Amino acid sequence: MRLFDDRKSRMPDPAEAPPGRATPMRIADRHFVNGRPLRPPFPDGLELALFGLGCFWGAERGFWTAPGVWTTAVGYAAGYTPNPTYEEVCSGRTGHNEVVRVVFDPNRIAYGDLLALFWESHDPTQGMRQGNDRGTQYRSGIYVHDEAQRAAAKRTRGVFQDALLKAGRGTVTTEILDAPEFYYAEDHHQQYLAKNPNGYCGLGGTGVRFPAPKMIVYRP
Repeated sequence: MRLFDDRKSRMPDPAEAPPGRATPMRIADRHFVNGRPLRPPFPDGLELALFGLGCFWGAERGFWTAPGVWTTAVGYAAGYTPNPTYEEVCSGRTGHNEVVRVVFDPNRIAYGDLLALFWESHDPTQGMRQGNDRGTQYRSGIYVHDEAQRAAAKRTRGVFQDALLKAGRGTVTTEILDAPEFYYAEDHHQQYLAKNPNGYCGLGGTGVRFPAPKMIVYRP
């Protein structure tokens, strides 16, 4: 948990952003849990999804455990600074969100099921925060790679909004944007909760279940 700074409750002006760097973060070649590559190229037939739902430590664990997810990585996106550091992102000046890149097999898990997991895993009504974690890097976001993902994101947002209102909850603040450049976070953040089983996880859903039927298709 970090101390709240009012400046972090608004998106910064690009002119405020640190200049960043041309060199990507150095990370391990392989996923700490499943041993698969963290960087492309990925096998043919796999697809990408990108989500922001609060602290990326707990968010990543939720996705890497889902059947049909091939690999995951955490990073920064939807801001201004190229290849930012964690400290720069936490300053609130880069505009970046903490995000999880999900590489998945659409023959084993549908994008709609990843969206259901996204909606259920956090509170998408909190604006620039998630629980005790406050700042622009904790905002709720879906970053889409094509029009099919955009349509699914918007459709499920409406479905979950209706479910939240019926449960007496607030208005969804989730942003839905074209997938921006994904910048890998530092190596120690990758699969953090597998490396640190007792580590901090600030995620907590609303308790509202996504009402649409599940669409997971399992293949051997």
